[in-house]
Amino acid sequence: MRIGNGYDVHRTAAGRPLFLGGVCIPDGPGLDGHSDADVVLHALMDALLGASGQSDIGVLFPNTDEKYRGASSADLVRVVMAKLDGWSVVNADLTLVSERPKVAPYREEIRRSIAGLLQIDVSRVGFKATTREGLGAIGRGEGMEAYAVVLLRK
Repeated sequence: MRIGNGYDVHRTAAGRPLFLGGVCIPDGPGLDGHSDADVVLHALMDALLGASGQSDIGVLFPNTDEKYRGASSADLVRVVMAKLDGWSVVNADLTLVSERPKVAPYREEIRRSIAGLLQIDVSRVGFKATTREGLGAIGRGEGMEAYAVVLLRK
């Protein structure tokens, strides 16, 4: 068994759709990034790659490569899953840090989306959201960050 952790952060960006955990959230500010900037799935991919002994998403999907411009992070997770070389996901636990929007109404949809991408039962996916209580750039709503931990089994 192996444990991996991941972290990602993106600035908010007006006029872009907001994707979190593979779900389009209609009432949030979008995030700036080369792909769809799904901060939750980016942290998850880094956790998966780290646990399987590989590099990070910046190496695998560089922002200098135009073929990833606007890419769906859900599609990128599928690529990562195919690279796990015999490792399977036991469980994943993710935390989003954001002042807005409130994601509680989307929590279960996000869990189901992540479970589907990881090919595991939804009971093995934890997803939480918290705020910075107004502190720092994230607290001022200038961005969002996410943390992920995964357990893999060979």
